[in-house]
Amino acid sequence: MPTPRLPQTAWAVLGLLSFPGERTGYELKKWADASLRFFYGAPAFSQIYAELRRLEELGYVTSRRSGPEEPRAKRTYAITGEGRAALDSWAADTDDPGAVSLKHPVLLRVWLGHLAEPERLCALVAEHIEHTEGELSDVREALAKTDGVEAWAHPQIALRWSERRLVAEVELARGMLADLLALRPRQPATDAPTHG
Repeated sequence: MPTPRLPQTAWAVLGLLSFPGERTGYELKKWADASLRFFYGAPAFSQIYAELRRLEELGYVTSRRSGPEEPRAKRTYAITGEGRAALDSWAADTDDPGAVSLKHPVLLRVWLGHLAEPERLCALVAEHIEHTEGELSDVREALAKTDGVEAWAHPQIALRWSERRLVAEVELARGMLADLLALRPRQPATDAPTHG
């Protein structure tokens, strides 16, 4: 049976369920925020639950509701054998996975820099550097949590790639800030001699 055409997010959610254990939608969101967001983007809660419904309709996941002994009812999800086979087929597909899409909102604003105040533009890039350094700290923390766990060998490779990308992003943003600072008009010297 051919692998159905599903959005990339559906495969990402199914991929999260391919690791041992059952997970709630909330747990999947937390896990996506701690892993997928560094290289793919973390889907919103609404996307995760929409994909879980779609995957369950296809028979790729099952769900069960917690019993009455739980203080709050929860629904947990697990991948099925059919879902594992579909995910294996999708992951092994050698067709062109598509181009990497770069959407860089800070760079878009720099591109439109002729419409912005130079000081505000420099501040925006400086804030981006600070934010990216925070992301770098987060990815290093995620790496430390998975260090030495054999089942996490491939997610560790993705996280190490994410670490290298963020290091490069900080360097690129610092270069962009230097370029912006070099564009600022030079202030005339106030103590220059005057000719009468």
